[in-house]
Amino acid sequence: MQVQLVKIESTPDLVDQVYRSLLDAISEGSLPPGARIMQEDIAEQLAVSRQPVLQALRLLKKDGFVLDAPGRGVLVAPLDAGWLMQIYQVRSALDALAARLAAQARFRIDPELIASGRAATRGSDVKAMLAADAQFHGAIYAASGNPLIAQSAQLHWHHIRRAMGAVLQVSTMRESIWDEHEAIAQAIAAGDALTAETLIREHGEDASRNLAGLLNNALQPAANNAQSA
Repeated sequence: MQVQLVKIESTPDLVDQVYRSLLDAISEGSLPPGARIMQEDIAEQLAVSRQPVLQALRLLKKDGFVLDAPGRGVLVAPLDAGWLMQIYQVRSALDALAARLAAQARFRIDPELIASGRAATRGSDVKAMLAADAQFHGAIYAASGNPLIAQSAQLHWHHIRRAMGAVLQVSTMRESIWDEHEAIAQAIAAGDALTAETLIREHGEDASRNLAGLLNNALQPAANNAQSA
C-alpha cells in the first residue's frame, strides 16, 4: 500500500536559514522592538518564496520574538525585563556549575579565543561580538564534561543573545566584559574552582543589571511623556 504524504513546499533547512536571518536582525538591532515585519518584503530581500518566510515567522512567534500586528505582518516583540532576568538567573547557575567542573579539570581556554573576543568589541559588528561570547561560554560548557549543561543553556540561548545584543549596541563596557572573561579563564586554568564559580556568577549578575538599566532608561522617556500629556 502506497502511503500518501503531503508535499513539502520548502525544505526545513531553508526555513531555518530564514529564521536565523531574522533572528540575527532582531538580536543585532536592525529589526528593533516594535518594527513591523512584512512577509513579502522579507521574501524579496532574501530571494526566497513566501512559504519559508511564513514558516519562519510562525516559529519566531512561537518562540516569543514576534507578535501579531494590527493589519498586515507581525511586530518584533518588546524586551521583557522580568522574563530576561529569570533567564539570566538560570544561566548564571548553569555557568557557575560549568566553571567549577572545568576548574576541577584545570581546563585552559585558548588565549586566541579571548583575543578574538577583544578584537570584536573594538569593531561595530554586534553579530561578531555575540559569536565570540558564545564561543567563550561554549568552551567552558564543553570543558565541564557534562553535556546536559550545554543542552540546558541552549534552551534559552536565543533570548540571552537578544538581550546581550541590546546591551552591546549601546554599552561602553564591552572591553570590561572580556576582562571578566579573562579572569574567569585564569581561575579555571589554575584549578581555583571557588573563584571561577564566583567570578562567572558575578559576570552573569552584572549582565542582568546592565540589561535592567538599559530597559529602564529606554522606558523612562515614555513615562515622562505620558506624565506631561
